[in-house]
Amino acid sequence: MITDKRLLALPLLTILLSGCQTGSAIGAFDDPGFGEANRQTMAAQVVNPDPVYTDANPPTSADNAVDAIDRLRSDRVKKPERIDTRETGPG
Repeated sequence: MITDKRLLALPLLTILLSGCQTGSAIGAFDDPGFGEANRQTMAAQVVNPDPVYTDANPPTSADNAVDAIDRLRSDRVKKPERIDTRETGPG
């Protein structure tokens, strides 16, 4: 009777232990591209600490600034152009 329980436990134990090791996981972390998506996402969120600009002082116009202040004071602010970031296709 005891041997019957042991004989039933052996295949069950073998099945449980076979789930611990898979052939595809061996060497998966040796891939040079492993984690590249995460690094790309992090790099997109980081500001360049040493930016290079073609023009250190961008061109400005005092006339544009005065017009904007006048519109703000008279409550005639230009509404920004609506930009839709969703792509809708036919159908």
